[in-house]
Formats: sequence, structure tokens, C-alpha cells
Amino acid sequence: METTDLRSQGWFGRKGKDGFIYRAWMKNQGIPDEEFRGKPVIGICNTWSELTPCNGHFRELAESVKKGIIAAGGFPVEFPVMSLGETLIKPTAMLYRNLASMDVEESIRANPMDGVVLLCGCDKTTPSLVMGACSVNIPTIVVSGGPMLTGRYEGNNIGTSDIWRFNDAVRNGDMSQEQLTVAEACMCRSAGHCAVMGTASTMACMVESLGLTLPSNAAIPAADSRRKVLAQYSGQRIVDMVKEDLKPSDILTREAFENAIRVNAAIGGSTNFVIHLLAIANRVGIDLKLEDLHHNSAGIPLLVNLQPSGKYFMEDFYYAGGLPVVMKAMADKLHGDRITANGKTVKENYADARSFNDDVIAGLQSPFKTETGLAVLHGNLCASGAVIKPSAASKHLMKHTGKAVVFENIEDYHARVDDPNLDVDENSVLVLKNVGPVGYPGMPEVGNMAVPKKVLEKGIHDMVRISDGRMSGTGFGTVVLHVSPEAAKGGTLALVQDGDLIALDVENRSLELLVGEDELNNRRAAWKPSHPEATRGYVQLYQQHVEQAHLGADMDFLRGCSGSKVTRDSH
Repeated sequence: METTDLRSQGWFGRKGKDGFIYRAWMKNQGIPDEEFRGKPVIGICNTWSELTPCNGHFRELAESVKKGIIAAGGFPVEFPVMSLGETLIKPTAMLYRNLASMDVEESIRANPMDGVVLLCGCDKTTPSLVMGACSVNIPTIVVSGGPMLTGRYEGNNIGTSDIWRFNDAVRNGDMSQEQLTVAEACMCRSAGHCAVMGTASTMACMVESLGLTLPSNAAIPAADSRRKVLAQYSGQRIVDMVKEDLKPSDILTREAFENAIRVNAAIGGSTNFVIHLLAIANRVGIDLKLEDLHHNSAGIPLLVNLQPSGKYFMEDFYYAGGLPVVMKAMADKLHGDRITANGKTVKENYADARSFNDDVIAGLQSPFKTETGLAVLHGNLCASGAVIKPSAASKHLMKHTGKAVVFENIEDYHARVDDPNLDVDENSVLVLKNVGPVGYPGMPEVGNMAVPKKVLEKGIHDMVRISDGRMSGTGFGTVVLHVSPEAAKGGTLALVQDGDLIALDVENRSLELLVGEDELNNRRAAWKPSHPEATRGYVQLYQQHVEQAHLGADMDFLRGCSGSKVTRDSH
């Protein structure tokens, strides 16, 4: 690539007044003049925030990226974007994923960058940054923040998935509030995101399997010095990617998405993978559908023995060899010739991978579980689809028919779930409405509803649960999610009443409301939406333009790629 081909020279390479303005104000940071003379300018898109604890170490990580950029002859510039802290942000981080993606897209396009390094870790920071960068399509590499070290409580390893177990134990009187407080201090004992195969870890695996990172990015613990080494190498590599003009559109082919889907099934990734992958595909013009996730997941067993589907943690996963070992184990099911961010093919990246613990990472011939990590359901209750995670569900509930216990919204659920007079038993099917993209709004992680106390007291810890919302990737159970169309848009879910029979058959990928069509038509005619409607600002924009879950819940006007060209120049 010639110096004149660098996008940043449209700013810093100018003469006269315009060039003076662009360079002079940058120089107030103590930058020598030669930095502006033909060096590739690399943006470091940072989601550091003290309100995003998972990404709290990103200032330090950015410094490692800068070292790599400088060593390779680039000019690093760090900039902030909206950071979505899953644990603190209300009403749900998912509401703001699309807003953050817009921030990323416009920040990259509007500024003098030739390439960009995306620093992301906490759940929504990864898809939002990737979505935004794909819509600009300049050379891009992802650096994940890494998982926290495994927690330790009373001699046992613990992680985020144990929160649900602790919660049930407290509600059942088997754990005191004082014990819970002690456990709280024992779990998050280092920097990094959740230590299990939750959404953050799944997103890190997603970007590696898509080819947007260097090999082994997904699993290196945040506290491990090798995370900084990878960040520095990524800084070096992005400079070469600019010279090679290797862009997301070159990497994110249909075959790359198929690889990611198959790997996600093998690792037992979060169901949130579905909604984020679909949104990313829409940004790069790949016509990816729920059925593609179904077909590419089918027949792929669970290879990775990690919570919430197993017992180990991301730290163990890295020490066992990490994602390259998984990809090598399923080589026959992957498109090994696809190019990745380091300029090598998928197959070349895992060629030397070795497993150091077969109990953590199994092979295809002797998988950890035969159940796949993802199943897509269809039926009259979810005409446009729904998803379930069989690897984290109860086998005896994979084919189940039960009477519906209906909660009209999240407030109704909280008010009645532990009511001793609630007409519910272990054979019931819990149904939660109006927690979808429009109905909540934002589609929160409330789908893995707590089992009613009167059922929990019987020693029952799982029931079939159905909603148009999502669940945390750290959650588990027989939970049907992302029902589409959602209740707020008049989907069949909106018509379910207490006592209706619902039939779930995961093997046959079906979810049916056993109510006659005439009765459903009568209910449909009488139905009126009851969800809250925003009257101003971003939330109103979101409710008016967000697409349904089976399309990725992106904004309809954000589909596609606008490119990197700035169409107007004020100088």
C-alpha cells in the first residue's frame, strides 16, 4: 500500500490551512511531526469503564496494543465508545447494543483511521463493536479482555453459573444471607469477564472462530501475562492488515459464519450467540437465517466440559489448549481454507494445537455430551422460531407436555412466582410474555425464570420455561427463548392463557400451543398490546425500528454497510 492510499492522509496529508488544522491540534498532545507523514493511523476502540467491571483492565491492555502498533511502524490513537456493563446497566444492556454499534460506526468513519483494534470483553461490547466496525469495513482486529480467574468458595471452584444455585439455596433455606455475602467476595477475584462459558466467553470464541482475532484469543485469562502479549501482537498485526488491505468483508464470508455456528455448538455457547451472529451477518450482507444455525448445529455434539453445561471454567479451557484444540478436533466439519486476521487460514491456525486435558476438551468420537449446544424450534407458538440449549437442559424435559402458568410481564412474574396459592407444579410450563425486543423494551435476560418456591421445596430445580426474552449465557435449565414473533407484536405467545397445554419436542424441533385455530382466532381478535411505549429519545427510536429476534434484533435502518468514505468535507 502506498502512503497516498492511506485513508488517514485525507486528513494529515493535506497542505495549507486544512492540513495545518488537522495536525496542529493533534500536536498539542506532544506528537512529533513525522508521525503524521505516511504512517498507518490505527484506532484503538476502547470500551474501558468503571461501570463495566469486566473491561476495567482495558487501559492497561490498550497500552500493550499501542506497543505493538508502534513497533510495526504505525501511529496509535485510542478513543472511547459507549461501554455496556452487563451487570449494572438498566433496564438491560441489550437495549443499547444497537446504540453502541452506531457510536462505533460513526466514530470510526468520521475520524482519520486506516485500521482499528476493537477492545471488547463484556457481553454486548463484542457484538456492538464488531457490528459497528463491519459497517465501516476498514481493516479490523479484535482483542478480547479475557475471563477472570476461577472463583474459590469453601474449597470449591465457583463461577457466575453458581449464582443461580446460590439463589435457589437461599430461597430454600439451605444457605444464609451471610454465606451468600462471603461467596460474593470469593467469585470475582481478578480482572476479566465471567469465568464460565457465558455470553462474554461465547462472544470471544465467536470472534476467534469467525477469524477476526489472533489464534487463542478467546480463552487466555485476563490476569495471565499472555493476554498482554496477544494484545501487543494484535497491535503489530493490524499495521500489516492495513498494508494488505485485509478487511472484515474479506474475512466474514458465509463459510466463516458456518464455522462459527459449528464451533458454538461444540463449545455449548450462549444462546445469545444466535441473536448477535445474525445481527453481524446483516451488517456484512450475508443472508443468514435461523434455519442456517439449525442445520449447521445439527449433529455436532458438545466437546467442551465447561459450566454451565459442564463443570470446568475458562481458565481450565485455556490451559487445556483453548479454542484451537476444539477447531482441530472438528476439522472435518469446518471450512479450513478461510482466511483469518493473521493472514493465515483457519486450518493453518490450529495445525499445531494439542489437547493437554481430555476431560476438559473431548474429541468428536468421544464427546462430553451427545446433545448439541443449540436447537432451533418451530411451531404455532413460535412461527418465526425460538431457541433452546439442549446441552444445559434436563433430558427428561426434552419432550414434555404441560399446562401453562402465564405471567403477563416481568412485574407480574415477580409478584406471583413465590405465591403459595400459585396454581403450579413441576409438570407445569412457565410462560413469560412481553419481555421481547419491543415489549420490555430491549429483550432482557429473564427467560431462565426461577422455579416457583412451592416447586423448589419439593427438590425440583428445573421446569420448562418459555419466553420472548433471553437468558444469561451463564444460566441453565430447560428454557425456550427468543420466541418470535414476540408477544408485544401480537405473536401467538400473546394469546397463551393459564391452563393451555403446551407441547415441547426438542428432538423434532417443535413447540406447539395445543389450542384450536378457531379459539386462537377469537383470542387474536380480542387482543390488545399492553407493553410500555416510549414517547421520546433513543428508546422510542428503538421500539419503532428494532427487528424481531429471528432477524438479530438490529435496527432495520442499520442493515448493510455504509463504508468508510466521509461524504461531506467542512474544510
